[in-house]
Amino acid sequence: MRAIVCEQLGSYRDLAVAERDVPSPGPGQVRLRAAYASVSFAITLVIAGRYQRRSEPPFVPGSEVSGVVEAIGEGVDAFAVGDRVVAIVREGGYAEHVVAEATTVYPVPDGLGLDRAVNVPISYGTAYAGLIWRAGLAAEETLLVHGAAGAVGLAAVQIGAMTGARVIATASSDAKCEAAQAAGAAHTINYARSGFRDAVKGLTDGAGADVVFDPVGGDVLGESLRATAVEGRVVTAGFASGSIPQVPANILLVKNISLLGLNFSEYFGWGVRDRSVEFAPRLKASMATLLEAAASGRIAPVIGHRRPLEEVVAALDHLVERRAIGKVVLVIDAEVDA
Repeated sequence: MRAIVCEQLGSYRDLAVAERDVPSPGPGQVRLRAAYASVSFAITLVIAGRYQRRSEPPFVPGSEVSGVVEAIGEGVDAFAVGDRVVAIVREGGYAEHVVAEATTVYPVPDGLGLDRAVNVPISYGTAYAGLIWRAGLAAEETLLVHGAAGAVGLAAVQIGAMTGARVIATASSDAKCEAAQAAGAAHTINYARSGFRDAVKGLTDGAGADVVFDPVGGDVLGESLRATAVEGRVVTAGFASGSIPQVPANILLVKNISLLGLNFSEYFGWGVRDRSVEFAPRLKASMATLLEAAASGRIAPVIGHRRPLEEVVAALDHLVERRAIGKVVLVIDAEVDA
């Protein structure tokens, strides 16, 4: 089978297509005939050896894949050959055939294409866990979303709007602000032209946002705390800026703000210790909610860029150079979903 292989840790630009043996599913596993895989900034960190979990070369990268079940391992009775599914995998997603643990494989509802489904588990799962599990976002609260045109940011905007919150979105260009508005943001702020703190205060009668979702990090976090309401909640979900912020703890104290970390991978076994079995029922229920919402149109996964499997370097370039709006997707075999 064709697969993308990382032969040594370093630059993602060294990735190349290679022939690999088709893997066999073991106990508790299923094998997918892959249709699509997602591209994320985290993949560049895995390949560079800078992610919190380390893969040893040679390996096939890729953590999110959709396709059709083609083989089932011992002890798996939740799936049948031919089922349309999406899966989270530790590695191996950038290949024509992918083995996944059945506990992190999720049925794709009728009416939802496998290309859009591959957007859901990690991007929408991260946003859902941050906003609903961690921050307890409620209807009529004000939600501030940073990086709102990326895959996770757009997911946060849509989940916030679906929850009934008033969403304020920040992005770095007018085109990205338009994408956030189309996703459900009530207000958008182009932070390339002006800061967002005063704008947020102005939109909330000086109170600030009840919840902040921040996948950007860097200087954004400090300004976010200043734009957060008393007893607000701030979710730090990543450092897309490339800079880990210093926290002005005095603002947390003075305004009774809760600063909440989110490592979504903790829930599917990539955390400090493997707790995937413990969290599997919670993840299963949340993924069913999100995939059904996508199938019904209550959320709408955005695919901003597609590339064939062999153009994975170009796909990652598009992401790293911040040209992406929504998800960047690798097309492995679109005929799987025909």
